[in-house]
Amino acid sequence: MDAESESLIAVMQSKLIDQVRRIARTLHVAKRTEEAYVGWISRYLIHQRNQHGKWIHPLELGSTAVNEFLSYLAVERQVAASTQNQALSALLFLYVKVLKSEIKIDALRAKRSSKLPVVLSPAEVAKTLDAIEPRPKRIMCCLMYGAGLRLMEACRLRIKDIDFDRKQIIVREGKGNKDRAVPLPQRLVADLKHQIELVKKLHEQDLQAGAGWVWLPYALAVKWPQAGKELGWQYLFPARNLSFDSHPRESLEGAAEEHVGDGDRQQLRRHHINENSVQAAVKSAVTRAGISKKVSCHTFRHSFATHLLESGKDIRTIQQLLGHSDVSTTMIYTHVSRNAASGVESPLDRL
Repeated sequence: MDAESESLIAVMQSKLIDQVRRIARTLHVAKRTEEAYVGWISRYLIHQRNQHGKWIHPLELGSTAVNEFLSYLAVERQVAASTQNQALSALLFLYVKVLKSEIKIDALRAKRSSKLPVVLSPAEVAKTLDAIEPRPKRIMCCLMYGAGLRLMEACRLRIKDIDFDRKQIIVREGKGNKDRAVPLPQRLVADLKHQIELVKKLHEQDLQAGAGWVWLPYALAVKWPQAGKELGWQYLFPARNLSFDSHPRESLEGAAEEHVGDGDRQQLRRHHINENSVQAAVKSAVTRAGISKKVSCHTFRHSFATHLLESGKDIRTIQQLLGHSDVSTTMIYTHVSRNAASGVESPLDRL
């Protein structure tokens, strides 16, 4: 294929990807979901080009090509069921939301894993939390265990989301773009108030340095131009350094993008803490604590749900606290609870 044809294909694919991004942002799809969709759609287009030896518009390919690609992922690539489902969601978004075309799915499906989540005992949780350094990251992990937060939900907490009077935390735009209220662990009240004071002092320093802005979701910066400098909107766990990386998504002309605090995309601002640093802190703490289980930040959330179940809390209540759309997702914790299989006396112990 000559250079001119290659250039034309690149332009057509780029225009389609831009269209995907534009619709995703119009529908307020999460940034990470958008990136995942773009990645799978790009892989799909490359795969079809390799199969046919030329560029073919997705509308001309239709259901047959989609099912062939999904079957290829399951049979030849042997991807996990969750990976294939992500690819399926991306292609459904492309055809239904972007191209306005219906497709029929009858592909071979990847086998769903039956692995149980890793859960720590209360003693193991305490031992691990005590080993986490520095203090802000320990508080974040305490919130993951004490309130069932996901890692990114903890990272994105803002000062205004902590309600000391009502003893609750408001999780904004969690998974599925849903808000929910979770209990505020009373053991963390003093630590959280101390953290807010630290953020307040840091914010004052930022303002004096000509910064102090924070990213606001959607068009709030247009509606409230000065809100990005208010203390309440500041992240509870801010990044160590200021950054000119003011916009979490790359610029896309015509898209319904989020706005920055003062309208300047190069405004110096402070984002939230990097989630990778929290994961690294947990990994180091697990090693120091001598825990042999495979522990991640999400293990605290698993332990939160399991320990609530073991204490007699209703499965529907736990579902709401976790933000699960379907109770069947929450039911997995019944299999790791001591009230389930591990609560049954072994016949060997009766001998």
